[in-house]
Amino acid sequence: MSAMRYTYLGPEGTFTEAALRTLPEAATRELMPMVSVPAALDAVRAGEAGGALVPIENSVEGGVTATLDQLSRGEPLMIYREVVLPIAFALLVRPGTKIGDIKTVTGHPVAQPQVRNWLAAHLPDVRWESAASNADGARLVQEGRYDAAFAGEFAAATYGLEPLVTEIHDAANAETRFVLLGRPGRPAAPTGADKTSLVIWLGDDHPGALLELLQEFAVRGVNLMRIESRPTGAGIGNYCFSVDAEGHITDRRVGEALMGLKRICPQVRFLGSYPRAGVAPDEVGALRAGTSDAEFMAASDWLARCQDGRF
Repeated sequence: MSAMRYTYLGPEGTFTEAALRTLPEAATRELMPMVSVPAALDAVRAGEAGGALVPIENSVEGGVTATLDQLSRGEPLMIYREVVLPIAFALLVRPGTKIGDIKTVTGHPVAQPQVRNWLAAHLPDVRWESAASNADGARLVQEGRYDAAFAGEFAAATYGLEPLVTEIHDAANAETRFVLLGRPGRPAAPTGADKTSLVIWLGDDHPGALLELLQEFAVRGVNLMRIESRPTGAGIGNYCFSVDAEGHITDRRVGEALMGLKRICPQVRFLGSYPRAGVAPDEVGALRAGTSDAEFMAASDWLARCQDGRF
């Protein structure tokens, strides 16, 4: 029955839960909130759940380091889906609380940069303390430990709170990207609007080391959608790179780029090829000349003819 269970960053009422419930299969799964990203993913690694949905990237704050680090360490996991959710916060309070009563606020650390300007303008003297999640912040307000929490408006009913102010965000159109992770398996068939995620380790630190990695993508016409460095834990100056590339591992240009990386890097971790959220195949830009599967195959055939003396 573990395959019918999905874990997520809890408790109930998080944006992660809201994102998970947008997936059709969520209606047929047992949804289990976990106290942290590592706990949600470890349940999958242990076979206690068939999948886990966790945040990986925010359009304001950038990468979610807890998730990025989990994907580069420990038993490998694979991304099968992504969800992009618009993010706006509500200021949740206990019934009867007025804005002048608020002395302390809480929320997830990723939330703070998204409401910093609003706080400075409307609650300049309050003390912020971080919570494990936005919903956990709402729970702490319910228990009386803080006066207010920044969370999704939908969390108010769960914790017996009221939204004092809604639609709070410093950046318009803020979004968070979530990924559904499972144990490694065969990637889904390509859709024509796909993304491939990797973690790449440098062999040694030398001038042009990162450029050498990037050239494996560039010369094959593979567009990078995101790249960021994370410490490996092996000491100052030791980094790996978390990468999202446009395309599917079965695309010749992507597959050959991965083979090139495998040749020059001590470790490459394939995190999956999966459909891009909210993007249809006809919305994907045209490939650069010379980078289609047909052109790769034609070049391979030409090389074979040359080797056989049939050119």
